[in-house]
Amino acid sequence: MSESQRLTPPPSAAPQRALGPSFGARVLEQASSYLPLLLMALLALGTWWLVKNTPLVEEQRAAAPLRHEPDYQMSQFLVRRFAADGAMRAQIEGDQMRHYPDTDTLEIDNVRLRAVAPDGHVTLANARRALSNGDGSEVQLMGGAHVVRESPAGDDPVEFRGEFLHAFLNTERVRSHLPVVVTRGGMEVHAEAMDYDNLERVVQLKGRVTATFPPAVHDGSHR
Repeated sequence: MSESQRLTPPPSAAPQRALGPSFGARVLEQASSYLPLLLMALLALGTWWLVKNTPLVEEQRAAAPLRHEPDYQMSQFLVRRFAADGAMRAQIEGDQMRHYPDTDTLEIDNVRLRAVAPDGHVTLANARRALSNGDGSEVQLMGGAHVVRESPAGDDPVEFRGEFLHAFLNTERVRSHLPVVVTRGGMEVHAEAMDYDNLERVVQLKGRVTATFPPAVHDGSHR
């Protein structure tokens, strides 16, 4: 075989161009680069929705008005109130007591009350029913109300009777817009309404007033 007949190697193939990623791969790659941002946006949106739609239990409870229902009751009770120096100022007892939180009042059945003023004067009161504020300094007596204002000097006590008496223990006042009977010693006064101020020693009797006084006592030297 001649040299010209030698087989020559085939010409080398032309270099092929490197193929880039497919279109789907590029889309997936771009989408994956935005995935953290998308997750953060979804998380923020979910948090906003949760906050907006979560009921505010405590605020709703605080805004709800209290109903006029007792939150506690006591039977055959006795409550005392003391001053800063330890002296007793008031004692309230009764068959049953109900506390109403919406008005901070006490409703008492068959109430018996004893109050001691700073000067030692004692006030006793009782009624079939009473309505008192939280500290017992203001008491409305209803049904067979009876208030006795004692005197430490031994003078005749002042008594008030009626179907309604409003006693203010700190200011030592007794009021009523209903008929009352005031007695002291042998004197008895009937009035349609009353306002008694013990500190000022003044009693205002309103409406029709009738009074009965004890007979004058003569020693026999005057004829």
